[in-house]
Amino acid sequence: MPIVQVSVWEGITPENKKKTVEGITKVFEDMGVPKEAVHIVIYEAPKSNWATGGKLHSEKHAQTPSL
Repeated sequence: MPIVQVSVWEGITPENKKKTVEGITKVFEDMGVPKEAVHIVIYEAPKSNWATGGKLHSEKHAQTPSL
């Protein structure tokens, strides 16, 4: 039973969450794993709690809209 953890900035739309879990599930189905066995957990974090290269994403991507 695969468990997939996905981390994203908070604010991802329900439609995009659905697309994400459907796509991930399909990858496992293509490998022969029954879709009922695929577990996916989406973790949303505010940009102020996420950084790359020493810069908070709240500063680096202040104008980036939610997905």
